[in-house]
Amino acid sequence: MVFSKKIKTASDKALEMCKEIFVEIKKIEEYNQQKVLKSFIKNEISESHFVETTGYGYNDRGREKLDKVFADIFECEDALVRHNFVSGTHTLSTALFGILRPKDKVLCVTGIPYDTLSDVINSKGKNYGSLNDFDIDFEYIDYNKNEDIYFKNIKNKLLKNKYKLLYIQRSRGYTLRDSLSSKKIGDIIQFAKSIDDKIISMVDNCYGEFAEKHEPTHFGADLIAGSLIKNPGGGIAVSGGYIAGKKKFVEQCAYRLTAPGIGKEIGANFGVNRSLFMGILNAPHVVAEAKKTAVFAAALFDIFGYEVYPKYNETRCDIVQSIVLQKPELLINFCKGIQSASPIDSFVSPEPWDMPGYENKIIMAAGTFVSGSSIELSADGPLKSPYTVWVQGGTSFYCSKLGIMAAAEKVIDQN
Repeated sequence: MVFSKKIKTASDKALEMCKEIFVEIKKIEEYNQQKVLKSFIKNEISESHFVETTGYGYNDRGREKLDKVFADIFECEDALVRHNFVSGTHTLSTALFGILRPKDKVLCVTGIPYDTLSDVINSKGKNYGSLNDFDIDFEYIDYNKNEDIYFKNIKNKLLKNKYKLLYIQRSRGYTLRDSLSSKKIGDIIQFAKSIDDKIISMVDNCYGEFAEKHEPTHFGADLIAGSLIKNPGGGIAVSGGYIAGKKKFVEQCAYRLTAPGIGKEIGANFGVNRSLFMGILNAPHVVAEAKKTAVFAAALFDIFGYEVYPKYNETRCDIVQSIVLQKPELLINFCKGIQSASPIDSFVSPEPWDMPGYENKIIMAAGTFVSGSSIELSADGPLKSPYTVWVQGGTSFYCSKLGIMAAAEKVIDQN
């Protein structure tokens, strides 16, 4: 690949800026890798757990062991790990409908959730079977860095209404607020439970797994959920999602996924167990590579004077990097640059389109081996001011670095 002298010089400078940060990322990777390997050894994982099952999948030992491995890694009582979760949205929806009942109320304390959950919450008369259709109320509080104001707002809500569920989104979605550390999430949960000890806490953990040494369940979250084509799939899992946390809540979610009274007891693996086990084993390293990619992207575009969130040297709680480009053509060109340096479909030119579940036209670049995978290098953003691109993933830092450089070349040329 050929880059201009300006991009190569800036890239070398960015790498130098990132050196110390990369050392810290490797420390987190090593800690998490030990945690995952310990779980494999404890649960005596063997080749027999990769055997294909069909039909009802009764007595699928691999399926049962996979749940135990995830529960150990996430330091909680139980997990539901299934290839037939079709997306992160499906997984989160299953968890919400598993826990909630008509007349229940939800308080989301991180603002309006990610766009694709909007129809899950309220399909606005379309009769999709949303939470609203079942008379379940979903309320919001925006996250505020000022803790005094933020916790006061939470307290006022909890004293005024009885909420069944406290909902927290770890990553920022298409906003520029900070992503939340597992410790910060724990503090929010502890505060809420000091006011109402019966409230159930649920965390959308997408993009956050293995970004830190511990997950929200370590700090008191009752339930977390995420996608296997993001962090915990390690770039190997071809589909799926997980729900993990307290056993009684995981069981309720399993009844929603299959049927009441059946829950986790059936479900054939169709031979995918091997890739799911391999994925979670590789996840700490792959997430570290993705974090390095995000740090490098932040440093490189900071050199060229763009607003980046977070900064290259700020603490990271997920794998997502936001870059404010200010112009629609720069957002489009950034994505074209990423696509041009992708191993798959490098010859394709992404264009904005009306994607189901989103209010604005979206442009997405992802030359990935798994369709839609967000742990492989990808970039996307809605065509609305301030025309911010969200970059995530990168299973190999050096391959992803070239993708970021290609995007920078396209943006700098255009601007």
